[in-house]
Amino acid sequence: MTAEMAGHDTAPDRRSWDYLLRAWRELDVPEGWHAEIDEGQIVLVPPPHRHHNEIADVLQRSLYRALPDELGVYQTLGIHITPLGKLYVPDLVVAPREVVVDVDPDSTDPLDAAEALLVVEITSQSNAKVDRVKKLWAYAHAPVPVYVLVDRFDEHGPTVTLFSEPQNGAYKHAERVPFGERFAFPEPLGAAVDTAAFPG
Repeated sequence: MTAEMAGHDTAPDRRSWDYLLRAWRELDVPEGWHAEIDEGQIVLVPPPHRHHNEIADVLQRSLYRALPDELGVYQTLGIHITPLGKLYVPDLVVAPREVVVDVDPDSTDPLDAAEALLVVEITSQSNAKVDRVKKLWAYAHAPVPVYVLVDRFDEHGPTVTLFSEPQNGAYKHAERVPFGERFAFPEPLGAAVDTAAFPG
């Protein structure tokens, strides 16, 4: 899929990106909201539905039971894909603790998406297409090794799709399961998740 097919703008020049990043750092957003950068604009994302939060909790608990101590699970962590001019705040990010905590404690800089081992996005009705298309494309280009899309609004019923092995801006593998079935994260994540625990 080309950038044009996916509806993606080219990345902003360095000066524009630095300006956007500075504005993002300084933005005072309402409680529960977060800000992302996409297509040269700062976009405010509203707080998620409680079902959304419950799914994130189930996934986070499953990951913590299996992850080695050197990996952490983070919510509301900004990750950037500078060459594409994108900065997202995924629902969950798994990354080595050292790349998250061993920084200036006063820094609000986002994490380079290439440092993440896993990114999870849980669709909301208003943003499902963004998670299915734009973010899939962006995470594959980062590249993020594993992208999990929890799509509560899939036209065929709620599903989880685990994308892995990014190559040349696309994921080579996609495993899709309906809510109610189990799936497992690849190593070194290793967690198994029973999606029957997800609210509908």
